[in-house]
Amino acid sequence: MDKPSFTTPDLDAFCLLDTHSLTVTGQAITVDHAILECRTTTDDRDSWCQGCGAEGIPRGTAVRRLVHVPLGWRPTILHVRVRRYRCPTCERVWREDLTAVAAPRAKLSRPAVLWALKCLVIDRMSISRIAAGLGASWHTVNSAILATGQQLLLDVPGRFDGVRILGVDEHVWRHTPFGSKYVTVIIDLTPIRDRTGPSRLLDIVEGRSKKAFKTWLAAQSQAFRHGIEDIAMDGFAGYKSAAAEELPDAVPVMDPFHVVALAGGAVERCRQRIQQETLGHRGRSGDPLYGVRRVLLTGANLLTQKQVDRLDAVLAAEEHTQVDVTWWVYQRVVGAYRDPDRVRGRARMQAVITSLAVGVPAAVDKKAKRAEQPTNNGTKES
Repeated sequence: MDKPSFTTPDLDAFCLLDTHSLTVTGQAITVDHAILECRTTTDDRDSWCQGCGAEGIPRGTAVRRLVHVPLGWRPTILHVRVRRYRCPTCERVWREDLTAVAAPRAKLSRPAVLWALKCLVIDRMSISRIAAGLGASWHTVNSAILATGQQLLLDVPGRFDGVRILGVDEHVWRHTPFGSKYVTVIIDLTPIRDRTGPSRLLDIVEGRSKKAFKTWLAAQSQAFRHGIEDIAMDGFAGYKSAAAEELPDAVPVMDPFHVVALAGGAVERCRQRIQQETLGHRGRSGDPLYGVRRVLLTGANLLTQKQVDRLDAVLAAEEHTQVDVTWWVYQRVVGAYRDPDRVRGRARMQAVITSLAVGVPAAVDKKAKRAEQPTNNGTKES
C-alpha cells in the first residue's frame, strides 16, 4: 500500500463543503447537534438585479439554516451567511444564490440528500432512522429523497435503452394506515437472459389492473415498445391483455416462480378433491393425504428417507393415483428449473409438456392445458 501524502488539515474538505464554494468560519457543539457557521467563497456575487439589470446595493447578510451530513454520528446544521441586496431602481430585494449548496427552499443540503438516498438504497435504512441521523423530520427527509430519486434514478435519459425482456408482477403492502396497497412492478430481465448481471427495476405503478399496465406501456416511446421481445408475467389476464394490445409483437411467457406455483396449486387442488371423494370430508389429523400435504410440495431431492417411505406408502394406494400423477408432474417441473444446464432444463420441461399433451388420465387432463414454459429456459407458452 502506498504511503499517503499528508497536507494541512482542511475543515472545508472534511465537511464536504469545498466543492460547494463554502468555507467554515465557526463552530458550535451542543449535546444534540454540531453547528457550522459558513460563508460563500465565490467571487461572482449576485449583485445585479434580474428585473431591471441595475447593480444592487448591499443590505447586510442573512442566515440560511440547512441540515447537513452527520459528522461523527452527530446531526450537523449549517448556518450559511448569505449576502442581501436591494435594487435602487425597482426596489427589488434578493439574496445571494445558493442553488449549488441546496435546492430552492430546501431544508437539506445537497450532500445531505445524497447521503440519505444512499442510506435508503444501498444500506436499506428506514426513513425514520435516516431522519434521526440527520436530525430532521420524517416528512422533510422523505420528500427530499423522493425528489432526488426521481431526478437521479427515474428521469435519467436512456434508462429504458436496451430493454428486450420485460417482467411485470403485482406487489402488495399490507398493514398500512390506509389498508392494503397494491402496485404493479415492472423490471428489466434482459441482463438475466444475457447473463450480464441481475434484473433491473424500471418502474412501480399504483394499482394492479390492466389499465395500470396498459397506461404505462402507452406512455413509453415507440422505439421502446418495438424493442420488447418477451414479457414475463403471472397468470393474470389483465396484464396479458394489456401486453397484447400495446405490444402485439412481444411473446407473453410465464415466469418460473408462477409456473412452479401453478403446478403446486394443482397438486393441492387434486389432493383436496381426492380427500373429499374418498373420505367425504376435509383433511383431518390422521388422514393419509392430509398427513403428507407438506411433503407433497417439497422437492424430491430434499426429502429424507423417512418422508420418502411415508409418501410412497400413501401414493401407492389405488384411490390416490391421480395425486401420484399430479405430484409426478410437479416434481419434474421443479427439477427442470433446478437443472444448472439451461439447455437440458428446457429439454426436460418440453418432455413434461409432451407427456401432458398425450395420454394423460382424464382427471388430470386440465393440467396439460395450463402448462406453460418459463422465461429463463427460453421456452414459450404452449
